[in-house]
Amino acid sequence: MVVHAHVDSSEIRVGGPRFGLVVSKAVGDSVTRHRVSRRLRHIAADLIDGLEPDLMVVIRANPASATATHEDLVRDLRSGLETASARARGSR
Repeated sequence: MVVHAHVDSSEIRVGGPRFGLVVSKAVGDSVTRHRVSRRLRHIAADLIDGLEPDLMVVIRANPASATATHEDLVRDLRSGLETASARARGSR
């Protein structure tokens, strides 16, 4: 998966951090894409408390996400979030 992050610098902010998912047809058929989306949404919900509220995150699932184990997805998302968050904070 690929994780992108952006720091929301606007003064008006409702909640946060915010997540978006991109699961293209390359990942699989409709059932597979929805399963991957549900899995990633569940993992993101578990990790949301550890993130700053001004962070906006986009998670793009690769075809390998369809067959990855839960532990692999958690590890990859944590790693991607750390890298993307640090990059977003450094670019301000």
